[in-house]
Amino acid sequence: MKCSQTLLPGVLLLEPQVFDDERGFFYESYNARRFKEATGFTPDFVQDNHSSSKRNVVRGLHYQLGAGQGKLVRVIAGSVLDVVVDLRRSAPTFGRWIGTELSAENRRQLWVPPGFAHGFVTLSEHAECLYKTTGYWSPAHERTLLWDDPALGIAWPLHGEPILSHKDRAGTPLRDAEVFP
Repeated sequence: MKCSQTLLPGVLLLEPQVFDDERGFFYESYNARRFKEATGFTPDFVQDNHSSSKRNVVRGLHYQLGAGQGKLVRVIAGSVLDVVVDLRRSAPTFGRWIGTELSAENRRQLWVPPGFAHGFVTLSEHAECLYKTTGYWSPAHERTLLWDDPALGIAWPLHGEPILSHKDRAGTPLRDAEVFP
């Protein structure tokens, strides 16, 4: 597994070793020992989530306060632009974002530790995302950052109108958001 630091300290891009042959391919999508060797972390994953989205669906930007969640995100069908925003007020990168294409083809994974908001937009006609979390979903602790907050300046590659849930459409701007210390 190849592990690369992103421009947001703690957010890591992981690329598995893939074995291709005439039958198809094989790779370990998660191996606790290799993950620790590559990242230095030993997360305790407690929940797996699977989402299916059409083109132009924007999901996020979600995070949990008081019941943090680390996320290991990958795409098994189609492609997305995966977006992470630093919400650690004490960090020099507070309020900055990165976007990384995750796809079934590139097989990349993104490790998003607690302290960051996470979301994505579907780039293909259809995409399926799988992600492991280190904390259970907690509606009482969940927060939603406004996906198109001008203060963030996220360059969402949309092709037409975004498709959003009511919760995501009503997200909180960064200036008013509850954030991490």
